[in-house]
Amino acid sequence: MSANPLVDLSHTIENGLITYKGLPAPVICDYLSREDSKKMYAEGTSFQIGKIELVSNTGTYIDCPFRRFEHGDDLNVTPLEYFAELKGLVIRMPYQEKTAIEADLFTNLDIEGKAVLIHTGWDVHWNKAGGHRFP
Repeated sequence: MSANPLVDLSHTIENGLITYKGLPAPVICDYLSREDSKKMYAEGTSFQIGKIELVSNTGTYIDCPFRRFEHGDDLNVTPLEYFAELKGLVIRMPYQEKTAIEADLFTNLDIEGKAVLIHTGWDVHWNKAGGHRFP
């Protein structure tokens, strides 16, 4: 085991899962099933091609400035090295107390070069019927 193990913070995304009320559920299905591929290729040949369709805010994700700021950097110009093998800092800010994450939350914190994880407790709503909106 590595001295610095990677921790996967992702949720499992399933077909039809409502992650936030008002956003479309992901579609996860076959684009080409094994059975259908048999009709198109030599005997004994089959394969599956999957299809995944979802909005970018589905589940946990890496956030980049472009989501909020029109001219901000998007993930396609952000090196993956920015997200791996970093020291981490967890900030706990219960969504029941405050729903806006503002700049003053980071005042006097040493965050440069660190993965900053903001735990709001919103995960209690994960995979709940009907999704949930902020209060």
